[in-house]
Amino acid sequence: MSLRRLRDGRVVALVLVLAVAVVGLWNAFAPTLSAYSAAVTNSSNSAATAPYFTCSGAVGADTANALFAYRLGEASGSTTATDWSGKGLNGTYQGSMTAATPSPNACPRDAGSSYVLNGSTSFVSTPRSYTNPSTFSEEVWFKTTVAGGMLIGFGSNQVATSGQHDRQIYLNTSGQLVFGAYNGTTQVVTSPNTYTDGAWHHVVATLSASTGMRLYVDGSLVASNASYTAAENFTGYFRIGYDTISGWPGQPSNFAFTGSMRYAAVYSTVLSATQVANHAAAGR
Repeated sequence: MSLRRLRDGRVVALVLVLAVAVVGLWNAFAPTLSAYSAAVTNSSNSAATAPYFTCSGAVGADTANALFAYRLGEASGSTTATDWSGKGLNGTYQGSMTAATPSPNACPRDAGSSYVLNGSTSFVSTPRSYTNPSTFSEEVWFKTTVAGGMLIGFGSNQVATSGQHDRQIYLNTSGQLVFGAYNGTTQVVTSPNTYTDGAWHHVVATLSASTGMRLYVDGSLVASNASYTAAENFTGYFRIGYDTISGWPGQPSNFAFTGSMRYAAVYSTVLSATQVANHAAAGR
């Protein structure tokens, strides 16, 4: 073997030793890099489009137009549903108020529990009446396995069964969501799907003379009728969780909602499709 070849072999060996050392150092420090890794699976490429992180932030952006906004996150035994819209219109828990923190919870990044309604005596009454609200949006997060029951609506009586009642979101006997208003005859829009799967769902109903009736579920428009533009003209109270649904299509035998609720609000405006989608996305 020539002296030149021997030297070249030593150079190659030295290079190999140095390469092994560099690889060893890289492996030693690689865990500090992996701490910052993340995997995002999103076929719609919308991971960075939600403008609100919490339901408090999403609903809070629109509380200037809210008649009231209840988180429904008080402790068991509470009697007051605190209004955080700034209007000071606290609601009253009727019956025995029970709170729970299920997993998963609606609005999981918001502190607090959910309101559990027993399907008989549980509902929330509001403190003041309104004369013929003609433009409005109603909103609530809910989960249930029971078909039937009113989620939110407008009635002529603050606590007892109402003689006049409309502007109602309720579950029919099939578990579909129905939004109804009365203008000489019942006017309803109904979701094609059912929502008694025990999962959390977000529902918004809107009505105005210019837009008609719209029903959104989980951020998407599921039913509408632009020709239904007016509700019954009377003075009444918004109620959450119970009032009569007598005479309405698909009326259940039990008018009281059975399940859990979180974040209920009524607005004096029609929430846009973008606002509804933002509210729904913030609760996932």
